[in-house]
Amino acid sequence: MALVLDAMGSDQYPDPEIRAAIDFSNEYDVEILLVGNEDIIKPKLTAARGNTSKIRLVHAPDILEMWDKPVENAKKKPLNSMAEGLKLVKSGEGQAFISAGNTGGILFNAIRTLGRLKDVQRPALTALFPVKGGRCVVLDIGANAECRPEFLLQFAVMGSIYAQKTLKIEKPRVGLLSNGEEAGKGNQLTKDTYHLLEESGLNFIGNVEGKEVFGGHTDVVVTDGFTGNILLKSSESVAKLITDTLKQELMVSFQTKIGALLAKPAFKAIKKLMDPGEIGAAPLLGVDGLVFVAHGRSDARAMTSALRVAYESVQSELLGSLRSGIQDRLSNHPSSDPKLIE
Repeated sequence: MALVLDAMGSDQYPDPEIRAAIDFSNEYDVEILLVGNEDIIKPKLTAARGNTSKIRLVHAPDILEMWDKPVENAKKKPLNSMAEGLKLVKSGEGQAFISAGNTGGILFNAIRTLGRLKDVQRPALTALFPVKGGRCVVLDIGANAECRPEFLLQFAVMGSIYAQKTLKIEKPRVGLLSNGEEAGKGNQLTKDTYHLLEESGLNFIGNVEGKEVFGGHTDVVVTDGFTGNILLKSSESVAKLITDTLKQELMVSFQTKIGALLAKPAFKAIKKLMDPGEIGAAPLLGVDGLVFVAHGRSDARAMTSALRVAYESVQSELLGSLRSGIQDRLSNHPSSDPKLIE
């Protein structure tokens, strides 16, 4: 197996990527194709501690920065690390691509290089949210601000397959994010999507509110990318507020400090559950290849987790399951008409 890692993606590139590539390749029997500007990477890779024998440097002189507009810079920076890395997946040299770079750039280059899976109109960025009793698949979390009902149906099918593979749930419960549990609640997009999901053959449980999501009542949550991104960032902010406030309050007196010491194992478990670095990366489901998007602020530990998520997805044959599952569920649906796929 070979995993393709964009060395120029994170805010602190290429240091977190180099460290993660060394640590992961030493732990797993995997070759890491480290893609980026070799003038920047090579000196740092040479100076890094650890065995680098399983790391192959692939030169890509151009860097697609966070502020770059993907379409406009496609011609200006044709040899960027994303485009070159995805070509390695397309050719079969690598089995998955991981980047902590510009999300729009990853989406643009992934569709341009790999194309979409048959019967999928829009790829969806997918996250695993910590919820009561485990984790929940949420999509879309930012790739598609504007959606049509058939897009959300496709998200539901892909999210259900991902939950089967990642969470090991045989028949995942699929919920539609709304402002009320009743079937008639929500905007027009939600109402129209509800009827499609009812007839989809999925284990659709109806509309879900935030309390059902975090209460662990559903395994897959479907929404448009605008709403999903707000849900994601709000959840991360609330989690940080709670942990920061708790840490501050536990240090105000000798008694609270003793209590904090006694409860340290519990606090560690909570921190692990809520830490985005434990998951590392979100898959971009719907493109014809395995693509994973990590946070720009990722450190070496988070990038190592991202590599692990990609590795496990290759091992579980996620892409093959998506292809067959989408064909079974969507091939006869009106939205799968090639004339409707933009």
